Amino acid sequence: MCIHSPNSSETGSGRRPNGDRYGGDVLAGDWRRPRKGRVAEVPIERDLVVESADERFCGAVVDWDKTTVTLEDRHGGRRVFDLTPAAFLVDGEPVTLVRPAAAPRGPARSASGSIAVQHARSQVAKESRIYVEGVHDAELVEQVWGHDLRVEGVVVEYLEGVDHLPEVVRDFAPGPRRRLGVLVDHLVPGSKESRIAAEVASPHVLVTGHPFVDVWQAVKPSAVGIDAWPQVPRGVPWKEGVLRALGSREEPGEAWRRILGSVRSYADLEPELLGRVEELIDFVTAPYVVED
Repeated sequence: MCIHSPNSSETGSGRRPNGDRYGGDVLAGDWRRPRKGRVAEVPIERDLVVESADERFCGAVVDWDKTTVTLEDRHGGRRVFDLTPAAFLVDGEPVTLVRPAAAPRGPARSASGSIAVQHARSQVAKESRIYVEGVHDAELVEQVWGHDLRVEGVVVEYLEGVDHLPEVVRDFAPGPRRRLGVLVDHLVPGSKESRIAAEVASPHVLVTGHPFVDVWQAVKPSAVGIDAWPQVPRGVPWKEGVLRALGSREEPGEAWRRILGSVRSYADLEPELLGRVEELIDFVTAPYVVED
């Protein structure tokens, strides 16, 4: 029987109405015990603890969409299940999880956690820009911050490698009304990336970055169902080395589509990336101040 949650040391199943996930009878309230030959339908809600019908995975609900539900176990591991009839157990009884009928209370949130601006048209793009190193970086930023960037009118472009940064900055001609923010992979002291960043330092250019070798590592391992990102020896292409260590035969592009698809919100990303992207957005959208 499934008796644990990833975020609590208490035991039990289900969730109490006042926020306690572990009520005595998980079919209390509006939930109905199945009639003979009929499987109960249980509305999905965040932190609801269920077990897969084959009893191989137990976890709390962390996300769902029209056809799937994502569970997280007590160790932070996540799995995505199809919303098929009788696919789960609650207190050992088979149930069918269904999407809740009522809309969530409070303002809608974007994937970045900010309040979503409903029915807003994208602004005309500002002159200021954010550059990232490659296509995968750009796609990840769009996945989580796309709504915010469209509301603010900020365009994200990619460099195809940090080696091109001095030339890009020179051609961009940054100024007080034309700021440039740059997100760099593996920005650590003494690295090639840090030396290039120092070359383009300017009050109108902000170069910041995360410590990861590749932006894949900025996705939490639990989001993609692994314990940790493998260590790759020097001299081995990082993406290929990771896939080999994980025993995957996927091509890097195919693997990235799967990794990107596992990112539903900012909660699936490491804080070392979250803070840096938020910093860049604030930098390029800050009001222009005329100095006396």
